[in-house]
Amino acid sequence: MKKNMGSADKLVRVLIAVAIAVLYYLEMISGALALVLLAFALIFLLTSLVSFCPLYTIFGMNTCKKEGK
Repeated sequence: MKKNMGSADKLVRVLIAVAIAVLYYLEMISGALALVLLAFALIFLLTSLVSFCPLYTIFGMNTCKKEGK
């Protein structure tokens, strides 16, 4: 697994996941919508931790800064 996520991308994903968790905690979202959003939040957190997004690979994207040689 080669890293394909930059630090700004990871930060945005973590912030979105935290926002979803807060909305759930405050009971502003519930039911099936809450479960779907919590699943996305979990995926966002996991991909941020490993700096790899499988969808980026499929679409040929890379937000990582290139390493200097």
